[in-house]
Amino acid sequence: MTTPLVSPVRYDRRQALELLTQLPMGELMALAHAERTRRFPDGQVTFVMDTNPNYTNVCITQCRFCAFCRPPGAEDAYLFSPEELAATVLRSVKKGATTVLLQGGHNPDVTPELWQQYIIAIREACPDVHIHPFSPAEIAFMAEKENMPVREVLRILWDAGIRTLPGGGAEILSDRVRQIIAPRKASAQEWLSVCKTAHELGFTTTATLMFGHVETDAEIIDHLFALRDLQDKVEARPGDQDGGRPGGFVSFIPWSFKPGQTDLARTVPQPVHPVRYVRIIATARLVLDNCPHIQSSWFSESVAAGQLGLLAGADDFGGILVEENVHKEAGHAPTTTLEDVLTIIRRAGFTPARRDSHYQLVKSS
Repeated sequence: MTTPLVSPVRYDRRQALELLTQLPMGELMALAHAERTRRFPDGQVTFVMDTNPNYTNVCITQCRFCAFCRPPGAEDAYLFSPEELAATVLRSVKKGATTVLLQGGHNPDVTPELWQQYIIAIREACPDVHIHPFSPAEIAFMAEKENMPVREVLRILWDAGIRTLPGGGAEILSDRVRQIIAPRKASAQEWLSVCKTAHELGFTTTATLMFGHVETDAEIIDHLFALRDLQDKVEARPGDQDGGRPGGFVSFIPWSFKPGQTDLARTVPQPVHPVRYVRIIATARLVLDNCPHIQSSWFSESVAAGQLGLLAGADDFGGILVEENVHKEAGHAPTTTLEDVLTIIRRAGFTPARRDSHYQLVKSS
């Protein structure tokens, strides 16, 4: 059970920037932890058993931070059939995955009909798995490619029974930054517009941030305020969605840029220090007063940074990934087990609890 979402203090941009850049680390973590405890006094930290198969590695956007994508016609390019994707998901489900996050970039050969076939094939092979597709950037690309309104693309997914969408492709919601790192991807406003439309239809989504490349401190704060402002519109709507589950953005998930084998590594050769990650986690907990959950990740950073994030305002530890390819291709491929995650959460002083993509508990651990 959580307390009301809105914090007693609503920070403005100047205060938020001071939190991120000036407040001593110990004070910032203490403030964020106090807010996390106010919202979640039961001391639980949630996690999910999930898998992130990529149904294709073909992407014409060619973001400078990605080492996974291949151009159309590349020797190692691939596009799964519905049967191949379902078989991949089934292998992960047999290993314990309960959620499948589908992502595939911007492949001009992928159609709304293929998306539907993927969903049907996975449901037939794995009727109990939760299907969590596709990112706002993918949806914006599909709408443009098919000359369809975004709402119509989203309606296709809704009619297929999809209720949650991942928040990938946000990177930094600054068009200055996007012109440098992903000039062919959806603009900041387009990403936000897809989320707004999705929320209006009843979807819940996550929100992400990828930092540690060419962004400024002020642009990180602008990103958080863009999310908070959009979420304010959801909170103002009467009634709850989906039987009392929160609407709009259900969680915020930051991660740092991994230079690895990416093109952007020539400009940003070294990853940022983990302290930066923890400061962003803590600042997000305090600034995003209308977003229920903040995720700290063992996978995207490190076990130590992820664990510190739990003491800096985060209430979720992300997923125990059965399959993941994008970070792996960039040279970042940590692994862990269910027992490891349970131990890490307990050693931070919390009680682990398994959840689904609606952040509803499915099994106490």
